[in-house]
Amino acid sequence: MKKFLQDNWEFILLFLILVLASILRFYKIDQYMTFLGDEGRDAIAVKRMVVDLKPRLIGPVTSIGNMYLGPLYYYFIAPSMLIGNLSPVSLAAFVAMIGVITVGLVWMTAREWFGKFAGICSSFLFAISPVVIIYSRSSWNPNVMPFFAILTAWGVYQVWVKRNYLWLLGLGVTLSFATQSHYLGILLIPFAALFGALAFIELVRKKKPLKKFVFLSLGAIGIFLTLTVAPLVWFDLRHGFINLNAFKAFFTVRQETVNLKVYKALPGLWDLAGQFISRILTAKNDFFGKWFLSGLSLALASFAFLGIKRKNFKNFINQEKGLIIVLAWLFIGLLGLGNYKQHIYDHYFGFLYPAIFLFLGWILTKLWDLKLGGKVFTLAVVLLLTFLSVSESPLKYPPNNQLEKTKAIARLIAEKAEGKPFNLGLIAECNYDDSYNFFLEVWGEPMVEIEALRAEETITDQLFVICEKLPCEPPNAPQAEIANFGWSKIVDEWEVEGIKIYKLTHSLEDEN
Repeated sequence: MKKFLQDNWEFILLFLILVLASILRFYKIDQYMTFLGDEGRDAIAVKRMVVDLKPRLIGPVTSIGNMYLGPLYYYFIAPSMLIGNLSPVSLAAFVAMIGVITVGLVWMTAREWFGKFAGICSSFLFAISPVVIIYSRSSWNPNVMPFFAILTAWGVYQVWVKRNYLWLLGLGVTLSFATQSHYLGILLIPFAALFGALAFIELVRKKKPLKKFVFLSLGAIGIFLTLTVAPLVWFDLRHGFINLNAFKAFFTVRQETVNLKVYKALPGLWDLAGQFISRILTAKNDFFGKWFLSGLSLALASFAFLGIKRKNFKNFINQEKGLIIVLAWLFIGLLGLGNYKQHIYDHYFGFLYPAIFLFLGWILTKLWDLKLGGKVFTLAVVLLLTFLSVSESPLKYPPNNQLEKTKAIARLIAEKAEGKPFNLGLIAECNYDDSYNFFLEVWGEPMVEIEALRAEETITDQLFVICEKLPCEPPNAPQAEIANFGWSKIVDEWEVEGIKIYKLTHSLEDEN
């Protein structure tokens, strides 16, 4: 047994890490998963693809700029909904599975680039990070971005270091998926292009044949354009170029959102890096986040100085190409985010999640290789990060039960509608009604969306209003789907777990 443990300790630890990652993501996933308007929108889109056989040319719309992403995310998750008999839980479970696979990819990448110890540390800390867990157990397009981001980094490594140029085609695929997971995936394009250019320059410098590299590079561009741009162009040709116009406006008119002068992001880069580390690495503990940023920066400078002093600069770079990739990944990503002028939410960092854990793995390996004091310090760092993550683990909080609550409200509305056509409205702080619409559509209920240009055809005799925000007065609500119903009066009301549901009909004022 002792010999078996000595020979297989790495894979035993990896197995335990993957089991832990699975528990943290799959435990009561139907109760912990988020199921709001965005998730309902995606579930409706996928349901129509797999049941109604309606292909998609566009994906989710962005929260800022009203631009559409490409449809790849919907095609990616569609089989899971079909297998799961149209249950939203199946979509969340599929994303959770991708999250567990991403933990394995972090281990594989860190091990290949920095060694066994780095692989175990990086994957373990990635597996227990609270923010990473939260965005690994719900079906939402940004949640799969870490998976495609690390595959992109792995492809960059294969092209630049291993000279496996077939991976250029793989980069065309992974960049397409990353970009269509969230538009911030665009920042992976200059990252990949940088190392593609370095690989090309190396071929030129060594006077190697360029034909294969150029051919595969063009193939990668063709794959990216086919998967990412072609569906959107086709959609725009049929809908008056609404996506192209929104994209142009986002980078021209909306200067309050994006700053195109990249150099202006440099002064705020340190604070942004601290914000990133605090949220992702130290479980939103700002005090430790600032100290870790300083400590990681000091450790990087010290180990780089010692490495260059011992091996000279050229040899150090040649032996630390994995580190160069991670640093470029972090720098380009943070520089790009620094040009965004609005609030940066946790999921905006999704394409950088794996990078910071890979970087930490390199630092911890260098510390572990020092004398006894270095090993003790390394264990202290890992224990501290583990304590912070466990202290803020999402499982310590009770589940939100959003899915069952939404389903119960939709079921109540279906029963009270009595099979007759009805309109639906929602009064909420920051949500919309597609989560309810999903169940009503799956059940075949005659819910009709009010269209201003077809009011006579789309306004029914009854309107159900869900009040997630209290107090609310449905007859006086300004929401378009309620106001367009016309003069109305409340004829009945119910309550489901603190949420009020009102039934409205047309009032005499409207009839007169």
